[in-house]
Amino acid sequence: MLRLSKLTDYATVILSFMAKDKTRVCAAMEIASATGIALPTVSKILKALVNAKVLMSTRGAKGGYALARAPENISIAAIISALEGPIALTECSISQQTCEQAAGCGIRANWHIINRTIHNALESVTLADLIRPVGLPEEVYIPVASLYQ
Repeated sequence: MLRLSKLTDYATVILSFMAKDKTRVCAAMEIASATGIALPTVSKILKALVNAKVLMSTRGAKGGYALARAPENISIAAIISALEGPIALTECSISQQTCEQAAGCGIRANWHIINRTIHNALESVTLADLIRPVGLPEEVYIPVASLYQ
């Protein structure tokens, strides 16, 4: 099973909250209170999202956190990468080290096709798509040709 960490799940909750009023600056305490996520966890996630340039931070009395770009320009791939690191299904896809099976493995070089396809699919879904109300007839469309770029 392919699974994301709780921190990544929490990051989507935090960003969804922030994206509903994309111009507002939010304090970590406010985000923790609104989302029900513990303040230390919120702070850790916010730091990772700032480092990945998904969020901007401002110090001072009126400081806090804001989206670095419009929700339409923040991909789910960027969010996942900020918390999980590079998107790859196998360790050998991102690591230069070889595993004990490397000598007999004829498919290692081809895992990049799968990784690129998944990355492109996640890149095509945005934070704006994530906060769209459920039940709208609009579907997320991923052109097959874009998966092979």
